[in-house]
Amino acid sequence: MKIGIVVPYSWSFWGAVVEHAELQSEALRRRGHDVYTIMGNDPPGQFTRTLHPRHGRDGPPPPDVIPIGRSVIVPANGTLPNIILSPRSFFRIRDALERERFDLVHLHEPMTPTPCIATLATYTGPMVGTFHASGDLGWMRIAQHVWGFLAERLDRRIAVSDMARVSAQRWLPGEYDIVPNGVLIPPAADAGGRTHRIVFAGRHEQRKGLHVLLSAWPEIRRRTGADLHVIGADPLRVRLLLRRLRLSEEADGISVLGFISQERLTEELLAAKALVAPSLGGESFGMVLTRALACATPVVASDIAGYRDVMTPDTSVPFPPGDEKALAAAVEDMLADEPRRAAMGAAGRVLAQQRYSWDEIAARLESIYESAAA
Repeated sequence: MKIGIVVPYSWSFWGAVVEHAELQSEALRRRGHDVYTIMGNDPPGQFTRTLHPRHGRDGPPPPDVIPIGRSVIVPANGTLPNIILSPRSFFRIRDALERERFDLVHLHEPMTPTPCIATLATYTGPMVGTFHASGDLGWMRIAQHVWGFLAERLDRRIAVSDMARVSAQRWLPGEYDIVPNGVLIPPAADAGGRTHRIVFAGRHEQRKGLHVLLSAWPEIRRRTGADLHVIGADPLRVRLLLRRLRLSEEADGISVLGFISQERLTEELLAAKALVAPSLGGESFGMVLTRALACATPVVASDIAGYRDVMTPDTSVPFPPGDEKALAAAVEDMLADEPRRAAMGAAGRVLAQQRYSWDEIAARLESIYESAAA
């Protein structure tokens, strides 16, 4: 099939949905499909730096990405996604759909303007939509009344977790297939022989809980002697937070890496002894957790609904969200027993391979596509 994947965010800025769409495209291509992604793009330059505080990917998007305009930051669900709202993007999407003549279109966050709404309004072929977000989704109160009727044009609906399904059904009742986020699984991963280091991977947003980890860090460092690598968060904002907490990168064993490539992220996870995910809520699925588990890296994570669906006792150590003392104790417990830590890492990799392999998920998507096309 020739498949179009529509993402309402910008290729230039990493996020869970953007990563999901990229890995989905690769997995479908491995199964012989012709796949293109329609999404935003913010070229490097002064204008992009003025609009966006986050550091993005340099250079142009790959040939399989069809860019349809710049993005703007729109606060939603406790995060700051880069959404394409330009009126001109409507015509670019319409032209791309007419030109490419896809057999099927797969929309991510289908109720998000402009790319998804424009596709729902203009595309006449079979459509599948994946709902990622969880929580109150208060913005849907407006969307439901203005363009919510377009959801009826979806031939099949997918939710990445039961939480995401419940959140979507509150506004858009109907049947949803549960298909979890897939994960990039390295060809090899040794749970042992790791650097005495833990990793945080996520944006610098309140709900990601980086401030909780950094507040607990002096005690974690004193008890374990471990180093910390902070990945994905804006370096300037992290360093301001460190200064406010009176922490020093060099003296306290902290390295602020900022945005890094997917290949470098895999290398970091393959080298670390554990991933710490101190999110406070608003997570529909623990994608960063499955990424660590695929690298045979065990997890210390907040006991919240989105993460609870991923964590198991033999792969992860939970702690109450926002509890700095419990976080410090959980990390110490993880690092104090190396054989147990390595066993948890090995079990995590098996779990990722069995539940979250993109090859298996692509096969499930094929079945849904065939049903939608029929």
